[in-house]
Amino acid sequence: MSYETRNFINNEFIPGIPGKSFPIFNPYTESKICNIHEAQQEDVNIAVHAAENALSSWSTRNANERAAPLFKLAQLIRQNAEELAILDSICMGKPLELLKRMDIPACAGIFEYYAGCANHILGETSLGMKSFMNLTVRQPYGVVGLIIPWNVPMIMFAFKVAPALITGNTVILKPSEKAPLSSLKMASLIIEAGFPPGVVNIVNGDGPTTGSAIALHPKIRKISFTGSVATGRKIMRMAADSNLKNVSLELGGKSPAIIFEDADIVAAARYTHFSINHNSGQHCQANSRVLVHRKVEDAYMEELKRLASQVKLGDPMDKQTFQGPQVDGPQVKQIIDLIDHGKQDGTLVMGGEKHPGTVTNHHNRKGHFVRPTILLNVSRSSPAYQQEIFGPVVIVNTFDSEEAAIEEANGTEFGLFASVYTKDLERAIRVSHAIHSGAVGVNCSVPLRAVDMPIGGWKQSGIGRELSLHGLNMYTELKTIFLKYGSDETAMASNWHTE
Repeated sequence: MSYETRNFINNEFIPGIPGKSFPIFNPYTESKICNIHEAQQEDVNIAVHAAENALSSWSTRNANERAAPLFKLAQLIRQNAEELAILDSICMGKPLELLKRMDIPACAGIFEYYAGCANHILGETSLGMKSFMNLTVRQPYGVVGLIIPWNVPMIMFAFKVAPALITGNTVILKPSEKAPLSSLKMASLIIEAGFPPGVVNIVNGDGPTTGSAIALHPKIRKISFTGSVATGRKIMRMAADSNLKNVSLELGGKSPAIIFEDADIVAAARYTHFSINHNSGQHCQANSRVLVHRKVEDAYMEELKRLASQVKLGDPMDKQTFQGPQVDGPQVKQIIDLIDHGKQDGTLVMGGEKHPGTVTNHHNRKGHFVRPTILLNVSRSSPAYQQEIFGPVVIVNTFDSEEAAIEEANGTEFGLFASVYTKDLERAIRVSHAIHSGAVGVNCSVPLRAVDMPIGGWKQSGIGRELSLHGLNMYTELKTIFLKYGSDETAMASNWHTE
């Protein structure tokens, strides 16, 4: 398979400055895939110039004319599903079958949803002032910068690009330097779908070089970022230091699941197990903390251990593989370091170590694998409890009362997702209301997403919402227009209380 490695600017693939490139590696084989052209400040400037030139004609198109290439792109994503899935799998290790079953349909569906929202970018009207009809309209920011992570590249591409485009913005997107290949394949589909030159531009690189060039650029009016809290803080500072560009963020999570004594324990174990182990735990919404009522602790733990022990680690291309490798060696080290804290501050039930990997054709064991790990009764002050591990690691703590469970669930600086397992509807509503989280699943866990419902974080988990009509608002400025239709005297007397 050949790979596109260049930047995509003005509907052309453009090489970067000679010598400015970076390698990407397959986390299963640990072999180099290719070198990617790295965008420097000048490359970002060229991309912004192209986006500026395309803005006027794109933003003033009729809504249905903007929608047409989005619908076409969704079709092309489905037609190229196999290749797109392979590109993500070799970059970040997610099993191919999960990508084809989850990520590709989600990506195409998001583009279709936002194409269908073309005529729902609406304002409000008011007759609250005598002699005036007042109204609000939503207009695009202009050139927007989008920075997406490596853990679900196709889904994040759609999360940001689709609403930005349908609202009339033009785009500068930076994929993660760990997993850029599917975004670059999307660039070729963007041309085929009929997007005009300059509407979508893709620049490759790391955060300090390319990401900073986007965040600091004075002609980019909006930036949307998904990634770590630490990087989110840096982007906010750069946005403030440049032109006070609008910023929306989806950051980390430490999502709790509360399992009450009346819950369906088998279902709760199945859902929470899948939540933390699918995609090798590399999911910001995953239920990484499980709070289980003491009365059902033994039953839950027995079922959870049974499920975790059956996980098949291995080649992401193998249809039987459920858990692929972590994205790279530094990610494994971070996971193991936090597991070690958890072992010191609690009890290791199973896992807790690197998997030796799988035998390659050269009879060497390769791959960045971590065994499914369960930690029990970890101190709430432990770094393992407070920090996002981003791996196949779940902490299970017990509680005795609803009040204690809620208090512990809210006991971190994250608030992205939570789950509540109970057969008591009143309790489910009461607890869902009390949890400090942007979304709550009752008797279910992530991966869970409804394209017409917003997601986003409380506290340090983020700013703003993605998906649904709320996701449109993140890419529009709100303007009020006052339309006076009466005489000057009537309008002034009515609204300024003159005599």
